[in-house]
Amino acid sequence: MDIESIREYCLSFPLVSECFPFDEYVLVFKVEGKMFLYTDLSNPEPAFNVKCDPEFALELREKYNEVIPGFHSNKKYWNTVYITPRIGEKLIKEWIHHSYEEVVKKMPKYRREQILKLLDETNL
Repeated sequence: MDIESIREYCLSFPLVSECFPFDEYVLVFKVEGKMFLYTDLSNPEPAFNVKCDPEFALELREKYNEVIPGFHSNKKYWNTVYITPRIGEKLIKEWIHHSYEEVVKKMPKYRREQILKLLDETNL
């Protein structure tokens, strides 16, 4: 999976927007204005950052050499994932989905329920 495929997958989630809030290289994906994934397009090694449940973040770091504490992020909640053949499309999609849900879980209940309903309807 490459960055363009990741971009397309992120944009398939409900209410997602993309922007470059930091500079012309760091592409950020947000749901309702809250960041759930970002990637530095200038990085020669393709990678992206995703938000994680703290225990899950540690578990992934222990299991995969390609997963490290989030670069320029709160390392308790964010992981940087380097895209390699070992980290296939299925895992990447699972981790992006998890990140999206982690962000949505922190939203007010009425909004969270609306967004999760939309997510269920997309079958992602």
